[in-house]
Amino acid sequence: MSFQPQFPGLFSSAKGAPPAQDRLPLNPPLAATEKQVSYARILAARSGARLPRGIEADRAALSKWIEEQKAAPAGKFANYPSSKQVAFAERIARLKRADVPPECFQDRKLMSRWIDSNKPR
Repeated sequence: MSFQPQFPGLFSSAKGAPPAQDRLPLNPPLAATEKQVSYARILAARSGARLPRGIEADRAALSKWIEEQKAAPAGKFANYPSSKQVAFAERIARLKRADVPPECFQDRKLMSRWIDSNKPR
C-alpha cells in the first residue's frame, strides 16, 4: 500500500487548454547594448572577422561572440613573449650574469624554454 497521494491528471493538460509551455510568457532575448555593438565592431575590424548577421538582436549571443574573438590571438604579435616573461627572463639573466638570446624575444615558446632551463633552483 502506498502512502503517496494520487492526483490523476496532474501533469496532463486539461482538454482544450494549450500546454503549460504555451501559456507561459517567455521573454524574447534582450537586444545588445550600444557599447557591446561598438566593441564587437572594433574586434571585428581588428581581426578581420565579420559580425554574424542579426547578432545585435541577442545580447547573450553577441557576448559569446565577443568572448570568442577576445580569446583568439591577434595578428602578428600573437607569438611574441609577454612582458612578464621578458621581465622574468631578464631578471634571471642578471642573476646569472648572462644575456637572454635575441631569438627568445621573437617566440614565446622559446622564451619559456629558456626560462625553464635557466631558472634558479
